[in-house]
Amino acid sequence: MDQFIHEERFVASVIFDDFNERLRVEDYRGHVPAFIDYIKHTAQQKGYTKLIIKARYEHLSLFIERGFQYEGWIQGYFNGSDAHFLTCYFQPERKTSQNVCMEDQMIALVQMKPRIFSLPPLPAGYDMRKAQKADAAALVNLYRSIFAVYPSPLYDLSYVESILKKGAMFYVIEYDGQIVSAASAEVNETYYNAELTDCVTLPAHRQHGLMKYLLRHLEQELKRQGVFCVYSLARAQSYGMNTAFYQLGYRYSGRLTNNCYIFSDLEDMNIWVKDLSSA
Repeated sequence: MDQFIHEERFVASVIFDDFNERLRVEDYRGHVPAFIDYIKHTAQQKGYTKLIIKARYEHLSLFIERGFQYEGWIQGYFNGSDAHFLTCYFQPERKTSQNVCMEDQMIALVQMKPRIFSLPPLPAGYDMRKAQKADAAALVNLYRSIFAVYPSPLYDLSYVESILKKGAMFYVIEYDGQIVSAASAEVNETYYNAELTDCVTLPAHRQHGLMKYLLRHLEQELKRQGVFCVYSLARAQSYGMNTAFYQLGYRYSGRLTNNCYIFSDLEDMNIWVKDLSSA
């Protein structure tokens, strides 16, 4: 649930994320020490196990002095200025990932792959198009078939119909009349950045690298709109998704520990960032 907090000494835009047991601070301004005390108390009162903040560079020391840790950054997030992910944990289990070494090794392997500067035409039989409201039920079934749990309400038919009706930047690839791959871009119209998200491909079609085609098309659409900062949070255990972002020119920018419930449990998420103005 999005909420705007307006206190005497500060204001902030926050998201109360009950499903993922976390409080997310999207933006803030004012007296930062007072804000930090307030937001930590609020997260604990809600019974959350994680607090995550997109902070400005000049405030890093203030957050770290008060128990936050640095997990990554998004270059150019705030209209060209970087956003830094600072986190505070209220439970030892939430702070500790059991997969750190394996995920580090995967990143090292991924970064040995060659970059891809151009893609061949889509394989025969595959077609890409923008998703329409009529695709909502098929998309819900697609995500349900892959993810036992998902951090956003893509299992909710009315939600998916609503975002498609509003013209969400959601693209799909079809094969024989069936949607086999999909991805979307969520545009922040205040700071002119976009998150590439909701990436999914049916296992039987993954050998064709369809996700790269969807991501490249979304990049082109965003560039036309003057949005140059693009980023994504990829499951740290997904070799395919991390490889796709690296090969398309994204930079690895950190890892969010036990960030959200996805696939089947709480998982770490890798941050990938790209500046489309220089791509």
